[in-house]
Amino acid sequence: MRLMVLSTCLAVLAAAPAARAQECDRSDDSQQMMNICANADYQAADAKLNATYKGLVGDGDEKSNKLLQAAQRAWITFRDAECAYSAADSEGGSIYPMEVSQCLTELTNERVKQLTSGRNCQEGDATCASPDEDEDQDMQ
Repeated sequence: MRLMVLSTCLAVLAAAPAARAQECDRSDDSQQMMNICANADYQAADAKLNATYKGLVGDGDEKSNKLLQAAQRAWITFRDAECAYSAADSEGGSIYPMEVSQCLTELTNERVKQLTSGRNCQEGDATCASPDEDEDQDMQ
């Protein structure tokens, strides 16, 4: 399991220098450019997640900050393992970095929604903090 997470991290890190050397050009549909753009999308989502997380840590007390930190670390472990699993079929191929980045972006954006969903809740409103409330209603 650690090997898969490590290989995912290495693949993303290997794509990072190329992404820095060349900016995303969405009119270029080469695989290399799609990889660069997918990585740029992930970097933007990750920056938003980091800002959201820092804002929550700044608002919380020591106990809730420790709980949030533990939850965030566990979530990052889950996210990386999930993306390694979801892209495993393309490992070693040219599309692999894009698939990993797309997965990381999707899960990171979902995490931002999770973290921000409770910000506007009134104390005691147990239904307010559900980011999937609309999806839950659609399933019924």
